[in-house]
Amino acid sequence: MGFPKKRRDKELTTANATVRRRLPYTEVKVVHPNDDPKALIPEFHRLRKRVFVEDMGWQVPFDEDLEIEQYDCAETVYLIAHDTKFGGVLGGARLLKTTHVSADETTSYMIRDAYFGRLPGIPATICRETPPLDDDVWELTRIISFGQTNLGPKILQAANDFLAREGARTCLFLGSPAFMRMARSMGFQARALGPIHSNEDGRYLAFSCDVFKPHPGPVH
Repeated sequence: MGFPKKRRDKELTTANATVRRRLPYTEVKVVHPNDDPKALIPEFHRLRKRVFVEDMGWQVPFDEDLEIEQYDCAETVYLIAHDTKFGGVLGGARLLKTTHVSADETTSYMIRDAYFGRLPGIPATICRETPPLDDDVWELTRIISFGQTNLGPKILQAANDFLAREGARTCLFLGSPAFMRMARSMGFQARALGPIHSNEDGRYLAFSCDVFKPHPGPVH
């Protein structure tokens, strides 16, 4: 296993343009690992590998053409942006309830595991206080939204709608400062859980948003 070199910015610009053209036909689907008749989840893992490993140069392990890790499990819920006209996955994210514990009891969820020093590369200072274990608190990670399109708001809106139906109170995020600003622009009261950190992959932080019931106004 190796890590490909980071691809050029020109390819990211092309990806943004492609998503903008196909956005009118894009629907964000809630997909569970045990109910994925169109095999959208493997396609999302392939997109993650292209974006995070090839485009952004993240030093994360991958299996052939898939970027997949311990937080991709039977309990994970995926929000997948799917082109309903031409086909193909254009973006997405994953959700995991904060009460999740792996079968061998070594893994919980990303923010909590980082806080307890279990994730090399993400410092324990990601949060100022101990991250919760709570049935009505979920975590959203691995978002692919392409910053120059309106895909991010569609994914966040879909996440809020799903969490509201599930009776969730709060969602925790591990993402970029730009993603937190986007959430605030949509009316979410995003609160930083710790400082902004930086590494060779970019700037990131943990933050939280309360779930809207009903959801905020439509995304235009």
